[in-house]
This record gives sequence, structure tokens and C-alpha cells, in this order.
Amino acid sequence: QVQLMEYGGGLVQAGGSLRLSCAASGRTFSSYDMGWFRQAPGKEREFVAAIRSSGGNTDYADSVKGRFTISRDNAKLTVYLQMNSLKPEDTAVYYCAAKSIWLTEYGYWGQGTQVTVSS
Repeated sequence: QVQLMEYGGGLVQAGGSLRLSCAASGRTFSSYDMGWFRQAPGKEREFVAAIRSSGGNTDYADSVKGRFTISRDNAKLTVYLQMNSLKPEDTAVYYCAAKSIWLTEYGYWGQGTQVTVSS
């Protein structure tokens, strides 16, 4: 079982940057693929980025490609989301999620952290 806690959200002006962190508990962190999702008010939760357990493969939503970077440090049990060139439409609650490498669905979620981008 994995417990997740996100950090680093806040208020930033358009064009600015933020770095989100997600700290995980458990000794099997390196056995989980990790993802970031977000949910804006009145909208469904959407995929943002994902990284494989080894950190070798990453995937991004088209809306964030070239601006966001996902990374992980398995020794620190932490996954990061570096967000650059932020836009007002990036405003949302951002969630960290974990998925066993043997499964297709994300089964563990953090409580979320608010990111607000002002124009």
C-alpha cells in the first residue's frame, strides 16, 4: 500500500513556474508507475503526466507538453512535476497518483494541492 502527499501548490502569475512534489510512503515505491492529474472547477479530472517505475519513460498530455516535466527520485520516494510557462487554464487541483506496474488503473491518490495561475 502507498500513501501520497502533495506539496508545492500556490498562486503564481501567468508565465511563472511552480514545482510540485509528491512524497510517498512504503518501501515498494520503485514498483509503482506514478502520475499527475488535475481537476479544474466544473470539469472532470484529467491526465497531466506519467512516469514509469524506473523513471525511464514519461508521457504528457498535449496541453502541457514542452512546459511541464515529470521526474522521480526513487531513493527519496518522491515524484515531481516542474511546471513552467504557466497559463490561467492550468489552474486546478493537482493530484498525485500511483499505479502498480502490474495493473492498468491508478489505485492510490493524494489529497491534492491547489495551483492558481493569475492572468
